[in-house]
Amino acid sequence: VQLVESGGGLVQPGGSLRLSCAASGFTFSTYVLSWYRQAPGKEREMVARISNGGGVTNYEDSVKGRFTISRDNAANTVSLQMNSLKPEDTAVYYCYAKRVIGGTSRDYWGQGTQVTVSS
Repeated sequence: VQLVESGGGLVQPGGSLRLSCAASGFTFSTYVLSWYRQAPGKEREMVARISNGGGVTNYEDSVKGRFTISRDNAANTVSLQMNSLKPEDTAVYYCYAKRVIGGTSRDYWGQGTQVTVSS
């Protein structure tokens, strides 16, 4: 099983980045996919989540209207489009997959990609 993030980097405030996560080794379309982030000295927090079919999305309040999560079940990828970036968006961003069937939970994490918003 692998979740491999890409697309992080250094961007100026107000700029944009698009993160991608490529999955392999599990039945991608049956998993809810999320992006989490962890800033230095802070707890990891959920940023955005998308249902297995892609029809339902949820966002952390501070990113609503700026970030958009999407998925391509044919390509086994999930993306996070981040616009109007702020310094407080600086963090390591993680891709997360979770499925609960019959009371049994299975989940996977990616290794993370650094996003730095700074002038």
